[in-house]
Amino acid sequence: MGLNPDVIAKAGLSMLADVGLNGLTMRMLARELSVGASAIYGHVRDKQELLDAMATLMFVEATQDLEAPRRETTWEVWLADYMRSLRQTLLRYRDGARVFAGTYVNHPAMARTSELILRTMQDSGFGLRDAAGGVSALTHYVLSFCIEEQARAGADYSGGGPYQSGRIVEGIDMQRYPLTAQLMTESASSTPDNEFESGMQVILNGIRASHRTS
Repeated sequence: MGLNPDVIAKAGLSMLADVGLNGLTMRMLARELSVGASAIYGHVRDKQELLDAMATLMFVEATQDLEAPRRETTWEVWLADYMRSLRQTLLRYRDGARVFAGTYVNHPAMARTSELILRTMQDSGFGLRDAAGGVSALTHYVLSFCIEEQARAGADYSGGGPYQSGRIVEGIDMQRYPLTAQLMTESASSTPDNEFESGMQVILNGIRASHRTS
C-alpha cells in the first residue's frame, strides 16, 4: 500500500503503545514506515496535522456503527451508548484522549454524526441550540474524563503511580479531614466505569431538566 495520510495516521496510532504522545515524532514515524522524513511531510505538513489525521481515524472508528435510535429507545439511552463508544475508542490507544483533544476532524463521518445526533434530539423536542449545547457538554465530559483516566492509569508513572489501591489516602490526616479521607477511601474501591457512568448521568439529568424548563 502506498503512503497516504491514513497509512501514516495508523502507524502513529500503533506507535502510541510504545512511546506515547510525548515520544511520538515525525522522524520516528518515518523510520517506522521505512521512508525518509520528507516523504511523511509530503502528506502531513506537521505534527498537528498528523494528530488531526489520527483523531479522524479514531472518530470514524467510534461512529462507524452509529445509527438512528430504534422507536422504543429514548434519546438519553441512545446518546449515552454513543458516548460509551467514544470513550472506549479513546481508551483503546495510549494517550488517545490527549491525541484527540483540540484536533480538527474534517471527514464525512463528522457531518453525518452531527446531523444524526441533532435530528434525534430535535425529534425528541429539543431546539437546535439546546441540543448542540447538551451534546457538546457531554462530549467535553467524555474527553476530559478519558484524559484523566489515562493519566491515572500510570503509563508514565514509575512504580505504578499514586492511584494504586491503598496509596490514594497516603498523606491525608484522617483526624483533621475525615470527610475527605472517607471519600478518598470509597473512591479507591470504585471503578472508572462506575465513575464515568455517574458523571454522565449528572449531565444527562441536567440536559433533561433544562429541556423541561425551557
